[in-house]
Amino acid sequence: MIRVLVADDQAAVRAGLVLILRSAPDIEVVGEAADGLEAVALARRLRPHVVLMDVRMPRLDGISATRELAGVDADVLVLTTFDVDEYVFGALRAGAAGFLLKDIDADRLVEAVRTVAAGEGVLAPAVTRRLISAFAGRPRPVGAAPPPGLADLTPREREVFGCLGEGLSNGQIAARLHMAETTTKTHVSRILAKLGLRSRVQAAILAQETAESGLPAGGPDAGAAG
Repeated sequence: MIRVLVADDQAAVRAGLVLILRSAPDIEVVGEAADGLEAVALARRLRPHVVLMDVRMPRLDGISATRELAGVDADVLVLTTFDVDEYVFGALRAGAAGFLLKDIDADRLVEAVRTVAAGEGVLAPAVTRRLISAFAGRPRPVGAAPPPGLADLTPREREVFGCLGEGLSNGQIAARLHMAETTTKTHVSRILAKLGLRSRVQAAILAQETAESGLPAGGPDAGAAG
């Protein structure tokens, strides 16, 4: 059973989200929060698998709440009204597993929660590449060293890392690299651990930044099959 905490300051919106999620047989809504502070407190106490987090909330906004949950084993799925929202960038940097627009239909919302609970990131399709490109477009300092842990990636992990940078799902990566999806998931988990990242979305951003800056992916055999 997927345990979900819903955080939104609008009671009507929150009630609608809860109603949708409770219609799924494999999802249990374990709590509701009306602001960021309450979301953090409930997440620490209830230990949900997924926190559905609004961005603009009183007392503590969704981004700050996401940062506060860095030590909690819960994936944050951000909900926003606008597809161009400066807060979304901060949320992804803070470790959110992804974000969705509030106009998403019920079935896709349920599927998104399942996807995040399974360890994959979710981004609103209309803005996926725009988000990644926006992060990648921020130049790294001249002479910047590769991020810590990048040199520890195996050749196969570097290939998977590059695919993450393209925004590919585990299934798409598996198909491209001709391996089982479960193997792909294992590689992604190891990449996140080695790079000290919380989500595959952060890995995608780092992969794009690394590629755009011309930094090596770890060694002379980068890109080789492993």
